[in-house]
Amino acid sequence: MKNPPSYGVTSVDHALQLAVILQVEGPLTVSEAARRIGVARSSAHRLLSTLVYRDFAVQDEDRSYRVGPVLEIAAQAHSNVSALREAALGPLRALVDTVDETANLSIRTGRTARFVASVECSQALRVGSREGMVFPAHLVTGGLVMLAALTDEEVDALYAGAPTSPSEERPDLDKLRDELRAVRRSGVALNLERSERGLVALGRGVTDSHGNTVAAVSVSLPSVRYEPERVRELAAALATAAERIRAAL
Repeated sequence: MKNPPSYGVTSVDHALQLAVILQVEGPLTVSEAARRIGVARSSAHRLLSTLVYRDFAVQDEDRSYRVGPVLEIAAQAHSNVSALREAALGPLRALVDTVDETANLSIRTGRTARFVASVECSQALRVGSREGMVFPAHLVTGGLVMLAALTDEEVDALYAGAPTSPSEERPDLDKLRDELRAVRRSGVALNLERSERGLVALGRGVTDSHGNTVAAVSVSLPSVRYEPERVRELAAALATAAERIRAAL
């Protein structure tokens, strides 16, 4: 379950949002940061200064801010994620316009799936942005899509390693293999309240020019709005979005 805490502190949430943006997208100016999180420039400056103080960010000579030592990731990986996100934003917005539900792009790192882009729909009752969130891959739609791109032997090897944390939830491998075979046959993964109560999602893979699955595109909607008859419509819209992202890459 990934629901906003009732005791959330706005300034902490804003700082975390900025940290995610810096890591996923790259450098930000104070004005851009203020616009992205909807605060005054003075507030954005204080937040960025705090991130610098704690080594989550550094300020360059041009006065822009970039990811600091605490959040620094491999330059190549960062470049790949940034390019993928840039290629996906237009198709994600078009997907939202088509189905009027929230659209997401996720990548897999080991046994986890991370949302690197989200575009919310305009409906009052909607699934909120998951951008920056990390889930066990076997529990979310995009994760299932990307696990299905592996062979059974690769899945076994992936989950043979030691838990990354004491709280890591491990799947029933026999059940997971059956689910992944179904995803391979249909080309899509359906999540019926698997990761969160009241949430339904459908996703499919995004491939590169070599046919390798590099990400997953999905739509998320409240379960009260889900009808099995919509699967065909959503799957077709996802196929179009996935192809547009592949072409943009």
